[in-house]
Amino acid sequence: MPALAQEYSANVPDSIIVPDTVETRFGALEYFDGLPTPETAKLSYNALNFVRGMQIFMDGMPAASTYAMCHGLEEGAGVDPMKIGIFEDLYNARSLLLTPNTTTIYILNCTDLSEGPVVYEVPEGMLGFVNDAYMRYVTDIGNAGPDEGKGGKFLIVPPGFEGDLPEEGYFIVQPPSYRNWFLLRAFYGDDGVEAAVKRVKETLRVYRWEDRENPPEQEFVNLTDKQFNTIHANDFSFFDEMKAVVDSEAEGALPEELMGAMFSIGIRKGEPFEPDDELKSLLSEAVALGTAAAKSLNFAPRSRAPFYYDDGYWKTAFVGGNHEFQAGDVKILDARTLFHYYATGITPAMVAQKVGVGSQYALANRDSDGNYFDGGKTYSVTIPPNPPAKDYWSFVVYDTQTRSLLETDQKLAGVDSNQPTLEANEDGSFTVWFAPEAPEGKEGNWIQTMPGKSWSTVLRLYGPLEPWFEGTWRPGEITLIE
Repeated sequence: MPALAQEYSANVPDSIIVPDTVETRFGALEYFDGLPTPETAKLSYNALNFVRGMQIFMDGMPAASTYAMCHGLEEGAGVDPMKIGIFEDLYNARSLLLTPNTTTIYILNCTDLSEGPVVYEVPEGMLGFVNDAYMRYVTDIGNAGPDEGKGGKFLIVPPGFEGDLPEEGYFIVQPPSYRNWFLLRAFYGDDGVEAAVKRVKETLRVYRWEDRENPPEQEFVNLTDKQFNTIHANDFSFFDEMKAVVDSEAEGALPEELMGAMFSIGIRKGEPFEPDDELKSLLSEAVALGTAAAKSLNFAPRSRAPFYYDDGYWKTAFVGGNHEFQAGDVKILDARTLFHYYATGITPAMVAQKVGVGSQYALANRDSDGNYFDGGKTYSVTIPPNPPAKDYWSFVVYDTQTRSLLETDQKLAGVDSNQPTLEANEDGSFTVWFAPEAPEGKEGNWIQTMPGKSWSTVLRLYGPLEPWFEGTWRPGEITLIE
């Protein structure tokens, strides 16, 4: 049948016409005059659900990580919002926490602002911060915070709060979420860990604003040796974690694009999340590929962007040098994923180039030849003379599965320059050894690894000095010995 003549016709470019058949990696898409067949519609919705699932995993990671932290503290360790968790005998591998250190006293708490404001009374000499439910920066505490290391009262106010607030006597912050994660680090001196813990327990307090006239006695939970998990899932249960966040949080606590993606797959506040088998399968595959991407961004970067130097394998956790992963008007999404999959806790103090203040970090998971570390082999690294750390420097090793401490017979899973057993070389440099067994005579400079497992490590500089920021001092590469 001949085509009908058209008195009014446009010059339609081919680029806007959908062919009757389009081949894709997901299968063939069939159309009648641009109208999708039922099979094409189903295929496209499956693809959309998969893409949304991967988006939720990649973009939701900060929220899932905060949720896992707070859920693990409360359900696994018994630290409810009015209690304070403290590692009274330092951290060890029995607890699962993303890339912790083992040389300071960790103090942890998660707020619940749904019932009103909360007060933290913080003693002097602490170092820490508060992050919201999406692990965004709220405030620093300590020498980088408004208290300038002198301590004081921090008043954490819930979103939408309309009550009267004091004009003085408090550092007032108002995060957009009910749940907020509070992390402090206490440092110990010559009098030891026990004395430092005692000072913290005598002075640190958390209580509700309504109880400010007569705060209840503070309860602490000793977290050392407790077995609990604070790391988000890498399987379908990740979406259950995100559902728990949506159900418990204030409106506007999470980015609206993330909320929209979750809404599209059925995660909605106050409603059951009951995906059918097909959707559950798609979302499980999305998490699997999201996990592969997150691990690759961390351990097998596709560019030199995360690396400190033009050669070698020391990396930064803050690609772009910004704690918000922002470069002008661009959010560096891969950088955000790299950080949140490997580490936890955001503050500009981790990035700011302030001489003698805070800490700086260098990460490594490959040897000088570019190979992953093998826990059954021996490696060494040389720290050149005059390490640029006013306070001290340290190495800690981590499990590449959990990104928490590597499980060995060595409690601290690392070494630091305060240890009396650490020996310097004749020229003032230090050589640190990574191996299943200590090289003879090197026991004080040895970090234990495990055959059959890989590992990664973080070099920390506490009170970093000019040579680090100027790049005139550089750690040696980690070298395979055998």
